[in-house]
Amino acid sequence: MKVLVTGAAGFIGSALTIRLLERGDEVIGIDNLNDYYDVNLKLARLERLKDYEKFSFKQLEISDRESIESLFAKEKFQRVMHLAAQAGVRYSITNPHAYIDSNIVGFINILEGCRHHGVEHLAYASSSSVYGANTSMPFSIHDNVDHPVSLYAASKKANELMAHTYSHLYNLPTTGLRFFTVYGPWGRPDMSLFMFTRNILEGKPIDVFNFGNHRRDFTYIDDIVEGVIRVIDKPAQPNPEWSGDDPDSGTSKAPYRIYNIGNNNPVNLMSFIETLEKCLGKEAIKNMLPLQAGDVPDTYADVSDLVQDLGYKPNTSLATGIGNFVEWYKHFYRVD
Repeated sequence: MKVLVTGAAGFIGSALTIRLLERGDEVIGIDNLNDYYDVNLKLARLERLKDYEKFSFKQLEISDRESIESLFAKEKFQRVMHLAAQAGVRYSITNPHAYIDSNIVGFINILEGCRHHGVEHLAYASSSSVYGANTSMPFSIHDNVDHPVSLYAASKKANELMAHTYSHLYNLPTTGLRFFTVYGPWGRPDMSLFMFTRNILEGKPIDVFNFGNHRRDFTYIDDIVEGVIRVIDKPAQPNPEWSGDDPDSGTSKAPYRIYNIGNNNPVNLMSFIETLEKCLGKEAIKNMLPLQAGDVPDTYADVSDLVQDLGYKPNTSLATGIGNFVEWYKHFYRVD
């Protein structure tokens, strides 16, 4: 297949691109290479892709309407995996306009490209943050998610609504993936595992929010990519049993689906830190802090729909995943 991967220099995007290329797909990757975090890490991820004959990269802003339209018109993609977005809950508190430009304007440009150029399936990144103020655990795609607690979450919920509209009006198959906390080698420097590892190795304190009482559904990158591949390969289908009298949030009469993609196994933040300390052979200096604005105490995914529909089952243990990350980190940053 010919696949567009947006955010191809990102953590998930680069790992997914490698898997698609290894199975023989042609991949066009785009990314704006912004400086939200270290551009050199993004360039290093792209460097891993340069030897694949069926890969090409273009530096583009998804909010640039004319450039995205031209790209779709020229390349005639069969499938699209849209991962490019302004990420981060905490960053959205101080830089709200970045989320509208990328996550709203950028997403409508992708939708329009898919609509006008015969794309067979658009899969896109949503987020576990859409569950917001929900407290019923585990989070289910069939639950109402109308109470986001950050602009980032609101932008991802908006993406789901926009996608449904295009599925309904234009019969465009769309599948949204609500990612839970993803970790592993080549991860993002703004994520907790990366920051904790760096600070512990440098003898600096780590900030432990909510006094360590977080629970997170940590999911290893390889398990995430396996789930994404399965989703890309199975375009969303209408649910013939859907009824407006009792509307199901995760499906529709249109070719539209939402899935949680996580580990279905929440881990207490303190246990996570203990596992990291063992892998590093060094104890953390902990700066215990209250819950930050926009954060939620717990995330816990009900992935039963993804298991049932696509046979998805993550199988990487936390100790293995963190161990792999620490090994990569020390090699990449030349830490003894």
